[in-house]
Amino acid sequence: MTDFQHVEANGITHRVAVKGDGPLVLFVHGFPESWYSWRHQINAFAEAGFTAAAPDVRGYGGTDKPQDVSAYTMREHTADMAGIAKALSPDAPAIIIGHDWGAPIAWNSALLHPEQFRAVAGLSVPYIPPGEVPSLELYDKVFTQNGLFFYQVYFQEEGIAEAELEADPARTIRLFYYNISGDLPDDEKPYIKKLGSDLLTGQIEPALPLSWLSEADVAYYAGEFANSGFRGPLNRYRNDREDHAYLRAQPDMRIHQPSFFIGGSKDPVLTFFQGDPLKLMSPNLTNLQGCHVLDGCGHWTQQERADEVNTHLINWAKRLS
Repeated sequence: MTDFQHVEANGITHRVAVKGDGPLVLFVHGFPESWYSWRHQINAFAEAGFTAAAPDVRGYGGTDKPQDVSAYTMREHTADMAGIAKALSPDAPAIIIGHDWGAPIAWNSALLHPEQFRAVAGLSVPYIPPGEVPSLELYDKVFTQNGLFFYQVYFQEEGIAEAELEADPARTIRLFYYNISGDLPDDEKPYIKKLGSDLLTGQIEPALPLSWLSEADVAYYAGEFANSGFRGPLNRYRNDREDHAYLRAQPDMRIHQPSFFIGGSKDPVLTFFQGDPLKLMSPNLTNLQGCHVLDGCGHWTQQERADEVNTHLINWAKRLS
């Protein structure tokens, strides 16, 4: 059984699902997710001899939810993870693993707090340091100026996306999860649409259960968002310029700890990063120990392909011990 602990770190209280006894592995979820996204990894890592800990990221679930957009910078998120790791493993640095937004949080936690993290893995989102201009400027040029919808641009105005996503959290989860999963037919691209659209219009309603997502899973996520709302999660997207300036100011943007990556061949995130992830990441991950792209897997890597992901990550983590 997974236990919950409430951990004080970086000025807020975090709800953390914890199981097992051994070296700490900290799992960081993405958007719109929960500690529950790591349910398959928590058990597997605990059985493999690790302490598996999966917090609700600030703004989600049972963790505190500051209102201000500025409370959701990368600086704050990485300080959260460093504080949680220190509280749960005061005498030894942890392994940190992140998916979706949790991947940049994990990568940058290792970069900014190397004393707390001895190794780092990312799922779905490769590690590429920020370029010369903030991402939003690139999205404006590629999408907005060409009359195309892009979800991160849509998320910028406070209250608009919140109203859409909170209207029916279960529907939000069903549509958002299915339409960037490996189950979506190859000839369907519902996330490509004209400027002025909202997020969910045109997306395909799945027939549940999927092999990796049950009605009970959707109900759990929906219950969490019915209670927490979407403001905190969306605020993560509203700090692009602040994050860009902060990370660009670091003296070294390379990560030197042992690192690892898993993505999916059908994950639309990888289309943002043209080229082989291994070649893209190698210059800035000086100890990259594995890079796997799972054929046919979509965005929800550790849920869609739990057994494969667990095998890759546990074997890697054990080699670090």
